[in-house]
Amino acid sequence: MIKEARQVRMFVQRKIHWLTEIENESAARALLAKLRRGIAKMPGSMPELWEVTLKDLPLELMGKEQEPSYSEWAVHTALTLFALHQQGKNLKIQCMNQEGEFLGIALRRLIDNDEEEKRIKRRFDAAATSSNLEEFSHHLRGLIQLLRAQTIPLDYPTLAEDLYWFQFPNARDTTRLRWGRDFYRLRNRETDDKKENLRKDEK
Repeated sequence: MIKEARQVRMFVQRKIHWLTEIENESAARALLAKLRRGIAKMPGSMPELWEVTLKDLPLELMGKEQEPSYSEWAVHTALTLFALHQQGKNLKIQCMNQEGEFLGIALRRLIDNDEEEKRIKRRFDAAATSSNLEEFSHHLRGLIQLLRAQTIPLDYPTLAEDLYWFQFPNARDTTRLRWGRDFYRLRNRETDDKKENLRKDEK
């Protein structure tokens, strides 16, 4: 499963890079619009998206049964939500995919005060405690709309890997732990910096 998770991340990374390299801006916008229409739809159910979500997908990631594989769900969900995040922004100048901006870190950047923290944390909790990918994706869509409004990017290849692991009940808590650590990482660093500055002022 570790190999498949990494392949999911790398595939989404390649596809987003491919999208940013499309020379015809109108064609790129049209493709992103098609991807947005795929939100909450079953992978493969929209033939107009096959080129993005299925073309060049490693054979190990392709489902062998009638239902989509966990990898196909992760790829489809990540790429359609990326298209939502990118809406209204220039793909070449202002790409909303950014390495290292993991989900918890990106959501932390929405917070300016204690009230905001309570509001965002409540919505993040609702997403993280989802019992399946469909429920999680529903909550995640709203969170990404908040990120889009504030022009805060997200690491979509890593998100795709998270979406893959979230589908395994025995890996879900590990994924949640990572999100929680990232969510408080900036806050804890800022607190430590303030304490250090206070100590320096007292000397």
